[in-house]
Amino acid sequence: MVALTRGDDVLAAAVAEPANVLVKSRPTTKLRFLGINWPYAPLQTLLAFPGAMLPLRVALMESNIHHMRTEPPLLAPIFRSEGQARLLAVALLDGEYGLAELAERAGLAYPTAHREVGRLLEAGILAERVVGRVRLIRANESSPLVAPLADILQVTAGPAALLKQELEGIDGIESAFLYGSFAARTLHVAGTAPNDIDVMVIGTPDAEAVYDACARVETMVRRPVNPTIMTRDEASLNTGFLDNIRANPVVPVLGVPPWQ
Repeated sequence: MVALTRGDDVLAAAVAEPANVLVKSRPTTKLRFLGINWPYAPLQTLLAFPGAMLPLRVALMESNIHHMRTEPPLLAPIFRSEGQARLLAVALLDGEYGLAELAERAGLAYPTAHREVGRLLEAGILAERVVGRVRLIRANESSPLVAPLADILQVTAGPAALLKQELEGIDGIESAFLYGSFAARTLHVAGTAPNDIDVMVIGTPDAEAVYDACARVETMVRRPVNPTIMTRDEASLNTGFLDNIRANPVVPVLGVPPWQ
């Protein structure tokens, strides 16, 4: 067991033997990594992949307790700023964009987006290609950090998280889930890029309330959100449409699909 305190270069040890690294810290201890303050456990997860080559230094921000146990981390605050989280969500979850459009979709000023993209390109999280005079920014799929970051962003900033916030206050909803091409890409199933987001709502909610909620999410994610509302009995029927949904990946938003 290696005990690490303030100022130690923990990265090499964490990558080589993440299970054997003890960080002496208070429960609020965070590590500085890629410009992000991370609770230790999620960072350890990100670092625990074979063959990692990360020429980065991780510095402890706080120290001085005597045990490894920490409080369960809150996911959203691991990012350096809300803007950085929004930019990463667009870049890692939504596709390839020019820098100006990326800034617009993330709701950031162009100079701020330019700085954030520069940091993330340098860290290998993002990649770019030049078409004419346009720089196109996308997730660097060869980076082993992209998949775990995308999973965290799906929970904290992706369409499923936004839909959960909007739908959970509507009476009569038993469950809701994403289906179709967007759900498949979210679960890393190969295929063409989705143009819209299909959401199934099971129960007897007020339809207008559901449509209004989806319209608000549509504005936030800048992608059409198409709700379908069915009762549990209707969702149990054997139709080609429903059989196709049941046979393919879905992303839970509220509750679980009625056939599970």
